[in-house]
Amino acid sequence: MANLTLNDPLFGTFVFYASVLAMKTLFMSIWTARYRLAKKIFSAPEDYKMHGEKVKPAGLVDEDIERVRRAHLNDLENILPFLITGFLFVLTDPNIVVAKWIFRVFTLARFSFTIGYLNGISVLRGFCGFLPSMLCNVVMTVMVMRKAFGNF
Repeated sequence: MANLTLNDPLFGTFVFYASVLAMKTLFMSIWTARYRLAKKIFSAPEDYKMHGEKVKPAGLVDEDIERVRRAHLNDLENILPFLITGFLFVLTDPNIVVAKWIFRVFTLARFSFTIGYLNGISVLRGFCGFLPSMLCNVVMTVMVMRKAFGNF
């Protein structure tokens, strides 16, 4: 059984990568706000008033802002399941080398996805980002389910 303290090498590794991914997700909000402020394109009418603008221009959409928002949404769709499944995965007492590599690959893949998405590089986004991170989540989920099924 895993020792859920930071002194446990597996749990400590999971906590490290989970923290890096949480910080990355938070940073995406800041990045979106940076673009909004620089371009004076806001999501709510009251934000225009606060920044000295009278009204929101009709139909105004900025591709840079939308690209960052979509990358952020994709992080939420993939990192949240990783955080939940990764924690459950640690509880299954997996092979520490395999588990550490899953955490590393997932983290690297999420950064690759974001870099690829923000720069319009489909290969980086898909093959180096989305597929490896999805595979890591699926592998952990299957391993957790197999362990849990044995306890039924």
